[in-house]
Amino acid sequence: MAKEIKLGKRAKITQAQQYMALAVFGAAIFLGAAIAVVLNSINKISFSASIIAAQDQSIVSFSDTIKNIGICPKPRGQVYSDDELKKCAPNSVTASDVPNTLRSNILENMASNSALASVPNRNNPDCINQKTNKNYTYKELEDNYAAAGESGNEEQLIAASNLIKSCSSLRVIPDALPAFRNEEALLASIDKIFRDSGTEPESLTPTGETDWALFGNNLYNIPVRLSIEASTGTIHTFLSNVERSIRNFNIERATIEWNTDSTINFQARGTAYYVQPSVLTTTDKAIKPGGK
Repeated sequence: MAKEIKLGKRAKITQAQQYMALAVFGAAIFLGAAIAVVLNSINKISFSASIIAAQDQSIVSFSDTIKNIGICPKPRGQVYSDDELKKCAPNSVTASDVPNTLRSNILENMASNSALASVPNRNNPDCINQKTNKNYTYKELEDNYAAAGESGNEEQLIAASNLIKSCSSLRVIPDALPAFRNEEALLASIDKIFRDSGTEPESLTPTGETDWALFGNNLYNIPVRLSIEASTGTIHTFLSNVERSIRNFNIERATIEWNTDSTINFQARGTAYYVQPSVLTTTDKAIKPGGK
């Protein structure tokens, strides 16, 4: 009898131990599942935060670029809202709307330089103000642009904008450093220098070569060969006019031969330059969970 009681107690103890092991095992499974859920939630929150941070940084970068260039008025906050970007019309923005930006610095400083403006004014009849019979001043061009903006007429606004580009010293930028290889325009510029010097070239041809200039990114050169036979004074005038030209010419090699009739046979290889436009591109950034 005692033996049976002892065996019964042992069986109950074993059963209790089994229940306890099952309970502990179940608790461990529940705790593990809970920890896995918590860690997964933390990873999702961290991943979402990384995406939001990257988006915010992109928005800030785009807004800073727009603000620094000055194609839209400054935003009400730190960044442009979607509504502000939709309402932004660069052609209606004046320099006074975007002070201390690239656009305002160009329009207020360089474009109003009367010495530089004299370059396009000499050859463009549209730059004559019909009211004064004189070249437009930059103030007159700016007032014309502002009046066109107030009128709300898009065609007048574009015409006023083109007039500023044609009759202010802004025209000097593409004249001095074009954005593409244009050998015809280059030869026309050199030919004008010859005519202004009172002579004509014996020969004037591009070499057909194109090299990247060592002292600038996207800067390329256009080599040309020329020859001239004229008096010493004419050669000197020609070289002086080349030096004063708004377009940069570099005479790399020259040969001078004196003729029996007191003239000089001058042959040279020169180089002009053009710069390819810089293209702003967006980049894609992949963000993966765990920062990988």
